[in-house]
Amino acid sequence: MVLLQPDPFLNELTSMYERSTEKGSVWVTLKRSSMKSKVKRNKMKSAGEAIEYRCLVRATDGKKTIATKVSAKDHQRFQASYATVLKAHMHALKKRERKDKKKAVEGDKKREGSKKLASSTSSA
Repeated sequence: MVLLQPDPFLNELTSMYERSTEKGSVWVTLKRSSMKSKVKRNKMKSAGEAIEYRCLVRATDGKKTIATKVSAKDHQRFQASYATVLKAHMHALKKRERKDKKKAVEGDKKREGSKKLASSTSSA
């Protein structure tokens, strides 16, 4: 895993999306992290020091994994840039097949009607 600064991370994420447009996926995870071990965090907590949490962002396409850490003050700018990258590469998504609403409603009515008939014939 390669830890990059936020701007090079977004550039590399863009190239990952471009490589996977025809075939493949890109997974992105975000996680709160202090970037310190549990022992150090407990020592800081007992000493009364404030722990600065960051956002750890990881991306992988199955072959290559990249990561960055984003501080609270840079979070707004990073999110805006990340949203731009996502919007630019949403065209590779497949359209969802939807059922026609009228056909779905008619199918539900037919099923309900057949249930009522079955229950009335079994009780007689």
